[in-house]
Amino acid sequence: MQVDHYQFTDGDRSSTLAAGWALFDQLELHQPGEMVRVVEPHRVAAEAVLDAVLAGEVQESEALPLVWGEWRAAMAALRRAGAYGPSAIGTTVGLFTSDGGVPKHPRQAIEISYGGVIGDRQNDRGNHGRPWQAVCLWSREVIDRFAAEGHPLAPGLAGENITMAGIEWERIVPGVHLQAGDALLEISAYSVPCRKNAAWFTDGHFGLMHHRHGHVSRAYATVLEPGRVRLADPILLEPGP
Repeated sequence: MQVDHYQFTDGDRSSTLAAGWALFDQLELHQPGEMVRVVEPHRVAAEAVLDAVLAGEVQESEALPLVWGEWRAAMAALRRAGAYGPSAIGTTVGLFTSDGGVPKHPRQAIEISYGGVIGDRQNDRGNHGRPWQAVCLWSREVIDRFAAEGHPLAPGLAGENITMAGIEWERIVPGVHLQAGDALLEISAYSVPCRKNAAWFTDGHFGLMHHRHGHVSRAYATVLEPGRVRLADPILLEPGP
């Protein structure tokens, strides 16, 4: 089915609804109390629909546009309330794709559509590749900190499509906008690490890159405007309306 610009397979629809509670959790995770209150009306409306799906009272095909709409509206409300702060400029320092799995391989440029990075593929479509996971981003500074602690980690190994530098990773939270080259992205969720990333961490402790440990996780983005991103392109945080 299609919602706005985004195509959902049956599996995407079911797994997105199953993730609905967590998506709102992540949206509120690093926000102060006054911003959580901005989100709450949208969360309550979305969770009422999700509960109705579990009770068999609403079909998934009816529920998805409603939950998607409330989630996106919550992000817009946070933006209007000033949750994401002033603009900042960073740089694209790595671009990566693969035919499935990790590591991903370096590219000089990538083309981003509403469905994701063209030519990039996910082996596990049950957990990856949904419209709100169209692009995966990570921070060179975070990668370097892990490497300095002795972990054999480098850009692209953990599966991000874009490695960026020069913007405090603490500011890359769900709802924030990034203009990367010609593409406009909206950070949607943190990427939960899996055992396939164990090779990049001493003693296999890949859980160190989980968002429960602070601002260390990779981030997924929804594509608001497709476009081309080239190595060394600027990345603008919160480019404005």
